[in-house]
Amino acid sequence: MAAAAPPPPPTPAAITLPDPTPTGQPVFARVRLGNASDVPHIHKLIHQMAVFERLSHHFSATEASLSSTLFTSPPFQSFTIFILEVSPNPFPPTIPPHPLFSPITQIAPLDLPINDPEKEAFRSHNSGGLDVVIAGFVLFFPNFSTFLGKPGFYVEDLFVRDCYRRKGFGKMLLSAVAAQAVKMGYGRVEWVVLDWNVNAIKFYEEMGAKVLQEWRICRLTGEALQAYGSAHN
Repeated sequence: MAAAAPPPPPTPAAITLPDPTPTGQPVFARVRLGNASDVPHIHKLIHQMAVFERLSHHFSATEASLSSTLFTSPPFQSFTIFILEVSPNPFPPTIPPHPLFSPITQIAPLDLPINDPEKEAFRSHNSGGLDVVIAGFVLFFPNFSTFLGKPGFYVEDLFVRDCYRRKGFGKMLLSAVAAQAVKMGYGRVEWVVLDWNVNAIKFYEEMGAKVLQEWRICRLTGEALQAYGSAHN
């Protein structure tokens, strides 16, 4: 009698592979000139920066003090602010370009969507009805190098909100300042960085900046500054 045929091999279970398609969507970014209507957002950004830098005990700026100081002169002649805006949609060319500056746009191809818990608080008033959020800013003004015999830009503050960091937006802001300096024939762009902020130091060095270890910041402020006013009255 013939031996019974062996049972058929088991059918392997179907394996579901992860979908390689990114689950997020591109983020469209724009750097534009700031204006007086941005002051409430700028004030909130400066406060967040002070908290991040562990210097909130020195923060005393108000919207009124910013309004009375910023945007009182044409851009690039005094204090100038670039605003970083982000949107899930492309930016239309709706902002009239300044004679010396046109808005800069860029696409960030992210795998995951950005969760912005403060989206409504930072919704842009200059969006023309689009879904646009302010993500950061840079404030700079002219200075002068006697050694070069040329003006330059000094960056007072550069800040990107937490959920938008490490996505290339800080480089986009600083690059916009550097490009403007080149366009105007300026000799350099400089700024300071906190010594404990190793991520920022690495970021700046990767952009080609030199961190000058031999220099120290000297500052007169508060009572020490006011003493000179009373001494010469």
